[in-house]
Amino acid sequence: MPIKELIYKAKTLQSALPYIRQFYGKTFVIKYGGSAMTEESLRESFAKDILLLRYVGIKVIVVHGGGPQINKTLESFGIKTKFVGGMRKTDEETMHVVEMVLAGDINKDIVALINKHSGEQVYAVGLSGRDGNLIKAKKLDKEEYFKELGLEVPQEDIGFVGQVISINTHLLTTLMDNNYIPVIAPIGVGSCGEAYNINADVVASEVARYMKAEKLIFLTDTEGIKDQSGEVISSINKDKAYELIKNGTIRGGMIPKVKSALKALQGGVKKAHIIDGRCPHSILLEVFTEEGIGTEIVD
Repeated sequence: MPIKELIYKAKTLQSALPYIRQFYGKTFVIKYGGSAMTEESLRESFAKDILLLRYVGIKVIVVHGGGPQINKTLESFGIKTKFVGGMRKTDEETMHVVEMVLAGDINKDIVALINKHSGEQVYAVGLSGRDGNLIKAKKLDKEEYFKELGLEVPQEDIGFVGQVISINTHLLTTLMDNNYIPVIAPIGVGSCGEAYNINADVVASEVARYMKAEKLIFLTDTEGIKDQSGEVISSINKDKAYELIKNGTIRGGMIPKVKSALKALQGGVKKAHIIDGRCPHSILLEVFTEEGIGTEIVD
């Protein structure tokens, strides 16, 4: 390799030093979803990036989704998928499949992927909200949830769809202090031990809020929050975000992501980021470069 290329690589590493110093010992919560979960090259890139963060002293918690995989499995079992107000109606039969896919197949696959690239000092460990009462939950308050999003409240029962009551921070802290990377499936546990299906963006936000994380990062299949002309907004505060929600610029599935981010900021998280997980090494580009990619949301 030519010496100029080696020098360029050295300068790239050196330029990351201020950020490594700034974030050493801090906690990042990363919502893992979209193409980054399904395309093999992006999966490998994600796993290595997570490990790099941990090896430079940043504590990492991964929260994952899995909607498309759930749909596919339900279809294979002959169970029809129904959405009420944009949320999966989760009866007892559906809940069983949701938990099987999220806490079983997907969660363990992500854990194995990260551990394949780890050394002997750091390991990923898979959890659902039912493990160690990690995510205590109750049935979602439909009226409160949909009104907060500015949407019509559906009349139909949505079943075992939950909302977070509390997060067991002691369990997460203990794991991270012993060099484990928690990988969390968004399943909550009710007061009688029943399972609840919870939106993964919401779980990531609540974990970040309870852990007082430095950053909450959403990996998505979009470049970030866009303005009315379709240009990506590099940085946005809560007032501008609410304005864009109100005038319809922020719409659809981006609304719960942005509102989850804003709630996390109000709870003490320093910054939230919505970035394009289709871009290789998107996490590193956002964290370790001045320019960053995607949109950062600040209080």
